[in-house]
Amino acid sequence: MRTIQPKIIFIEEKKLLGKSKRMSLDEDYSQELWKSFMPYRNSIPNRVDDLFYNLKVFDQPFDPEEFDSATTFVKWAAVEVAQHEFQEVTDMETYLFSGGLYAMFLHHGPASSFNQTLQYIFEEWLPSSSYDLDDREHFKRLSEDYHPADSVAVEEVWIPVKSIGADH
Repeated sequence: MRTIQPKIIFIEEKKLLGKSKRMSLDEDYSQELWKSFMPYRNSIPNRVDDLFYNLKVFDQPFDPEEFDSATTFVKWAAVEVAQHEFQEVTDMETYLFSGGLYAMFLHHGPASSFNQTLQYIFEEWLPSSSYDLDDREHFKRLSEDYHPADSVAVEEVWIPVKSIGADH
């Protein structure tokens, strides 16, 4: 696998609107979650862009060495909406994304090869970087035309980080 160098980016707090579901890799409801969300995507008022957020919120601080296919998390299928003009939408939930410092990687290729990217991030890049994993949301940002089986698909992979030794 080629070396992927991330961009280190500070993100402001964001308001997301979408749907969520508790799941694990063993009991993965991602397809159902996105199918239930996508019919609403074009009727959500005050969207700030055309991007989608595939967000994971872990109950405990995420530890790649402890994570296994039974680890549960809440997954969100969502879009960002303007904070000052936020409106409730039937059948949707709100989520206040905390923001912070992130390492943003680009995954190229189908979703089926995504584990290789994660393996590189957590086994090669993170241990040799000047960052520690932080206890915040992990997410992918996807374009409107993203398709998981596409061999030329591109996903933005955002990993929460902090400088080594920092407490947030």
